[in-house]
Amino acid sequence: MSKVEEFEELRPLLFSIAYRILGSVGEAEDAVQETWLRFDGSSTRPTSAKAFLSAAVTRISIDVLRSARVRREEYVGPWFPEPLLSDPYQDPAQAVELADSVSMAALLLLERLSPLERAVFVLREVFAFEFGEVAAAVGRSEAACRQLLVRARRHMEAGRPRFEADRQERHELATRFFDALKSGDVDGLRDLLAADVQLVGDGGGKAPQLAKAVRGAQNVARVLGTVFPLMSRIDVTFEQHEVNGQPGAIFRDRDGKVLHTLALDVLDGRIQTIRTVINPDKLGHLGPVADAWAVDREVKQARRQMN
Repeated sequence: MSKVEEFEELRPLLFSIAYRILGSVGEAEDAVQETWLRFDGSSTRPTSAKAFLSAAVTRISIDVLRSARVRREEYVGPWFPEPLLSDPYQDPAQAVELADSVSMAALLLLERLSPLERAVFVLREVFAFEFGEVAAAVGRSEAACRQLLVRARRHMEAGRPRFEADRQERHELATRFFDALKSGDVDGLRDLLAADVQLVGDGGGKAPQLAKAVRGAQNVARVLGTVFPLMSRIDVTFEQHEVNGQPGAIFRDRDGKVLHTLALDVLDGRIQTIRTVINPDKLGHLGPVADAWAVDREVKQARRQMN
């Protein structure tokens, strides 16, 4: 097998590791590309391409994350990961761990960890690397990695997200939610929401968003039931699609450009959290991006015409 073939076979795994460490599609892709350059430029052929490449992409991601954390501290409004529509790495033996670890809720929890803790947790807990492999990847002893993992687990267990186990039930609930959203059925929406549901948006100061998180079933249902019928009047459409392994949708303007994504956390037959990503910098990998400010102006005009 050539170097290119070895690398391409492992590319899905490398991207999935990098994305979970970084929470950014673009930065993960850059980390994978830098990993290839190091692999291609190496004068010797490693005994294990998987070990070499996993270690390289992990170290690159740790370095990127250290600088990214400074930018995130200065971020305007809530920060969410870049939405991921499908995880390229699949392993039936770890399907549940992989799906849960890529959710918005889990990635936000990972933000609490130091870069080293995050890398160790991802390699060991999500991808089931042996401690020797983890140690080689992060450049620490096995004993140090075990301590890092203990600290990481402690942080993660405190807020570990739980989701509806039955994917079919989750999908059916999401379908009912989007049907009610499309028709502006406030009562129907409220019946699907947990009492303490939260609606939160990530615009990064670069797109219109809710001034603050909306909380409570009645408030969230009223906001959604008011805004989205107005959006449909100006030909905004949406298609259901898993977002970060959870039920969600992609919203598009009349020209088919991506306006925002929406993801649902579902537990105990109710929607617990609704997260939207409308920051255009986080949507480019999904296709051409809409002018959210222009859409916002049209929505306000449509509201005035109705009053």
